[in-house]
Amino acid sequence: MKTTGARALVVEDDRSWQQILSEILTDAGLAVDVAESLDSAVAMLRAAPHRLAVVDMSLGGADHHNQDGLRVLDAVRRYDPGCVPLLLTGFATVELAVSALTEHGAFTCLRKETFRRSEFREWVSRALASARPLAAVALEQAEGPPHNASAGQFVATGEAATCLALVVEDDAGWRSILSELLGEAGYQARLCSSFGEARGYLRREKYGLAVVDLSLSGSVAPDANRDGYELLASTQALGVPTILVSGIASLAEIEQAYTQGGAFACLEKQTFDRHAFLRIMGEARAAGGHHQLAGLTRREREVLELVAQGLSNKDIAEALVITVNTVKRHLKAIFGKLEVHTRAAAAAKAIGAGIPSERLEAEPRAKREDSDQ
Repeated sequence: MKTTGARALVVEDDRSWQQILSEILTDAGLAVDVAESLDSAVAMLRAAPHRLAVVDMSLGGADHHNQDGLRVLDAVRRYDPGCVPLLLTGFATVELAVSALTEHGAFTCLRKETFRRSEFREWVSRALASARPLAAVALEQAEGPPHNASAGQFVATGEAATCLALVVEDDAGWRSILSELLGEAGYQARLCSSFGEARGYLRREKYGLAVVDLSLSGSVAPDANRDGYELLASTQALGVPTILVSGIASLAEIEQAYTQGGAFACLEKQTFDRHAFLRIMGEARAAGGHHQLAGLTRREREVLELVAQGLSNKDIAEALVITVNTVKRHLKAIFGKLEVHTRAAAAAKAIGAGIPSERLEAEPRAKREDSDQ
């Protein structure tokens, strides 16, 4: 493919990765410069403008603690503000990814161990589409890849997920980070970047949690952006605990989100903390679980407690002095109220809502009534 005259910079000290990245960028019509160190990268950034930079986090050879890539990102913002930087790494934690996005201006963070050429090409295409000279704000307005998220992102959804969570975030990097943390907490994430997409997901599926950016750049009314509040009203009406994330909200807006919108929590991106987010997710899951468990009868709750302890239908029947068929009838009602289809899913909701793990205290079995009241 002919080059367009636009340049890309690859900052990578591994020759094999230099070759792979240069080949893909050349196929995209870019003239490629290659730097192996922080100093050489800075020199190239000062010498000519670039549309795109792909930067390895660690430029210290075998030193996995080296973080010169973050300093390269800072140099991009200083010397080549029209350039869109993508961070590529094999060692970054969520904390480093957050730092790269919030403090160092990375467009997104990609993992080497899950690198796929087709997905990287998609990122390159979107990064180039977002780039415009001397407009660093474009780094915060880029569209992300398809909603199921590419494997190159910091995403950890999959087979272990037990509950759906909706992520509404217009920043590709933040979508990646939130998705990974949700997966770590056992959620399967649905990713979208606009109010319209989110409303569609809410109409089609049931969610146990929503994480919503308070201000979405794709708003139809950017000067009076209310998309986050409108989504908050929708999730509140559906009984979905909602965590808001924001980089620009005022104290008055945050207070409104709590008092009028019923937000479960509101977090600032500038002070985002992984452990605090995981703790709040756990609290939100428990709150959602308590809401559903409130609809159970006393006997259904007793049955659920024993299911959560791993007891069989026969054991539950003996413990509660009821028949196995009655246990099955209660389980059918429990599944319907909790919107699950398996014992494991029901047990997960019970445990998440704080159902005691100990067996019911012994009491005279003759006093136990086979009642739903």
